[in-house]
Amino acid sequence: MSTAVPGSKPSVLFVCVHNAGRSQMAAGWLTALAGDAIEVRSAGTAPADQVNPVAVEAMREVGIDITAATPKVLTGEAVQASDVVITMGCGDTCPYYPGTRYLDWTLDDPAGQSIEAVRPIRDEIRRRVEGLIAELLPS
Repeated sequence: MSTAVPGSKPSVLFVCVHNAGRSQMAAGWLTALAGDAIEVRSAGTAPADQVNPVAVEAMREVGIDITAATPKVLTGEAVQASDVVITMGCGDTCPYYPGTRYLDWTLDDPAGQSIEAVRPIRDEIRRRVEGLIAELLPS
């Protein structure tokens, strides 16, 4: 069930602690798979200095370039401007606004992991993003 206004472009915000791995991969998948049909944002409650190089490499393997992505701090404005907020391990540090739809995706953190460990996380994120697109953009 989307909170998007009929006829408007739905918007999704992916949030994790460092905005360097899971949320960046999710944003990369959603952008690649939905094009400009869905507005995509990502942010972190304690952003890292750079996107995790192993996450960048894992996405490069499937033809998605997230090298230009930069970790951003989570703002209340970003949450309020989004129809769906998907949290990934930030727990109670994510702001909550009534009327915004929240989903929590429990995923392993790719920080400090090998490429072999990050590939299944990347693939699980793709599966969940595909389900999200099917919900937000019913054909």
